[in-house]
Amino acid sequence: MTRDLVLHDWLVAGIALAAGALAGLLLRALVRWLGKHALRTRWSGDDIIVDALRTFAPGAAVIGGAAVAASALPLSTRTSGWVTHSLTALLILMATLGAARVVAGLVQSLAHARTGVAGSATIFVNITRVVVLAMGMLVALETVGVSIAPLLTALGVGGLAVALALQDTLANLFAGVHILASKTVQPGDYIRLTSGEEGYVVDINWRNTVVRNLSNNLVIIPNGRLARTNMTNFTQPEQQLSILVQVGVGYESDLEHVERVTLEVVDGVMADINGAVPDHEGAVRFHTFADSRIDFTVILGVGEFSDQYRIKHEFIKRLHRRFREEGISIPAPTRTVTLHQDDPRPAPPAPFPHQREAPASALADNGR
Repeated sequence: MTRDLVLHDWLVAGIALAAGALAGLLLRALVRWLGKHALRTRWSGDDIIVDALRTFAPGAAVIGGAAVAASALPLSTRTSGWVTHSLTALLILMATLGAARVVAGLVQSLAHARTGVAGSATIFVNITRVVVLAMGMLVALETVGVSIAPLLTALGVGGLAVALALQDTLANLFAGVHILASKTVQPGDYIRLTSGEEGYVVDINWRNTVVRNLSNNLVIIPNGRLARTNMTNFTQPEQQLSILVQVGVGYESDLEHVERVTLEVVDGVMADINGAVPDHEGAVRFHTFADSRIDFTVILGVGEFSDQYRIKHEFIKRLHRRFREEGISIPAPTRTVTLHQDDPRPAPPAPFPHQREAPASALADNGR
């Protein structure tokens, strides 16, 4: 200390701390007011920013009051420098946490806006959060006088050993980044793998892809396997798709009448059922002279993959009822089997395996 502490010093320091605390309370009330107005806007980014300021603004005000109080006290140069560096590092850490929350929230909001689903690609969120936190930590260490050059060198050498030990984990990480960067799969897409797994992509994280199937169960697929396998994406390039329903009518039916009735049913289903495509132009294509009927394919339009089951269900019910009203038969498969028999007399029974003919000499002895 350059001089002894007096009552005036304590009063000034106390007033500075009280002013910082009061400023923190006022800023907290202001941020709360801003949060209510941010909820009324369509952009979710302002909600994320206000949420980050809810913690950072009052804390920064308190740290500012503590810095003013420290400068008012007659501290030594070494102690004053240590206090200043510590408060600056604490402020940098708080700002880093707020910035990481904002950046991660904006990335997540962008993923929501592009996919239109509740799930998100958390791999990008986690990567951005880790990068921001790492940069903030390095700046804070440099502020308190810790040289980061040896730390970076040690991290580089240690990172090589970690990379060799975590080959599978890193392979899944980069596979997930590649999948998202190539836009082959996005959260919300309905996919089907050649191995049979299918469902909606819920999330793509640093290690695996989470898929929710239609029975509401989660299927966990490693990113590396997803990047190597053949896959069908039913959402891209567009979500609407066409489905095929196979139908057959009897040979005595008027095919022109069958086509007209079927198209009327298709138009009714497309207009009435939720999940159908109202402007879809139905189509009927006759293709096979089968054993007992003429087969044809009906093409329906659905909004997305899971809607097809409801559309097929309603279409088959309506088509069956309409065919009955119009007298159009849907014959069941039949087959006639004819048996040909040349000789009506029954064949003599075969001898048992253990029965054998006796030799002539034995028969002569028995005659004696």
